[in-house]
Amino acid sequence: MTTDTMREWWRPASTEATARPPAALATAVAADAQSGDRERLAFGALIAFTIILLVSPQAWFPAIKSLRIALLAAVIAIAAHLGSRAIGRTAALPVRREMVIALALVAWAALTIPLSIWPGGSLSSLTDHLLKAVVFFWLIGTLVTSERRLHVFAWMLSICSIPLAVTALNNYREGVFVTAATSAVQRIAGYVGGSGLAGNPNDLALMLNLLMPITGALLMISRSPVLRIIAGVALLLSVAAVIATFSRAGFITLAAIGVLTVLAMIRRGALATALGVLFFGAVALALVPQQYFTRLATIANIEADPTGSAQGRWDDWVLSVNYIGQHPLTGAGLGQDLLALNVERGHETWRSVHNAYLQAAVDLGLPGAALLIALLAASFQNARRVRRIATRHRVEGLAVVAQSVSISLAAYSVAAFFHPIAYQFYFFCLAGLAVALVNVSRTRFGSAT
Repeated sequence: MTTDTMREWWRPASTEATARPPAALATAVAADAQSGDRERLAFGALIAFTIILLVSPQAWFPAIKSLRIALLAAVIAIAAHLGSRAIGRTAALPVRREMVIALALVAWAALTIPLSIWPGGSLSSLTDHLLKAVVFFWLIGTLVTSERRLHVFAWMLSICSIPLAVTALNNYREGVFVTAATSAVQRIAGYVGGSGLAGNPNDLALMLNLLMPITGALLMISRSPVLRIIAGVALLLSVAAVIATFSRAGFITLAAIGVLTVLAMIRRGALATALGVLFFGAVALALVPQQYFTRLATIANIEADPTGSAQGRWDDWVLSVNYIGQHPLTGAGLGQDLLALNVERGHETWRSVHNAYLQAAVDLGLPGAALLIALLAASFQNARRVRRIATRHRVEGLAVVAQSVSISLAAYSVAAFFHPIAYQFYFFCLAGLAVALVNVSRTRFGSAT
């Protein structure tokens, strides 16, 4: 039963609600209960969809792969929510600028399809990636409307990081590598044979990094010793797993998270905790193998990379900038940066540019990149405003969670310079959480952000 419904139901006899005939009143109450059930079903389906997205149970149990459980969960979430809106009394949330920007990005991608290098490929990228990510963003921003739901969703994300981290550490321990035994740098295999959002070591490090600030927030605000232990273990495993991936982008992002976390702690007066984080970081670096530092050295000296990947990625950045200069308005078409770069190189490597900002600009021109950056900026603004409002009202738990979402968005902003993830679920999950923070702020304080 929604808050507005409860107000109507217990209002004095002079109100319209109690002036109804008993049978009509009973019908209205039953309809409200059904509406609440639909919303709970929709939120449960969103949780299930997110778990499937992160953990990929179909990779562990191939028998259920044909059931398309992710699609089923998404359809249930959408249908249950729309049913609650159409049949029950669930009020529609205000149309926010973030959704307008996201829809504008989808519309621009669709409009550029006829001008794409490969229109069919752009259409597939639109329906298989961008549109699904925007729907995920909408579901989070629409269904996560209370502090309880926000905490449930955050805990689900944190717990899902555990199997990802354990898989990475187990692959490192058992020598499950994707590189040849003679390679200068050994890289572990990704999550469960390349499944889900963590299918390769770089994506695995990215996913763990983005979830880490949220796990840290839960560790700080949880009162239950058991929950604090779970969050602490998840955090330790995630840090170790990011190092085990030998991902240079993963290290840079992890370092950014560490710096921002320490600064946030100092700003909140938790100096002792900040010193503890710095000490833990120093101990962690002292325990890593020398090969890891050799790998990191190629960040500053790309010519020293024996694998050639650093040099290749820098060349792709230069070629992407050249292509954007030649096609600033519409680009190559959604998902077609691979083809565009093949043309620029003069030979086929089928490698996407490892920079989400350049990827968006190559694909959709400067307008598409501007829309993506605008959505990122709006998400930052939401998280920071909610943090300030919660701090002003002395609601520490919400303030800490809002700060963690802000740090995760900052981590994504850094990681986006090194990953081709412009239309993937990573960012749209965080953007949805930023809108969810606004929902909670409005419910708790009656303030719109």
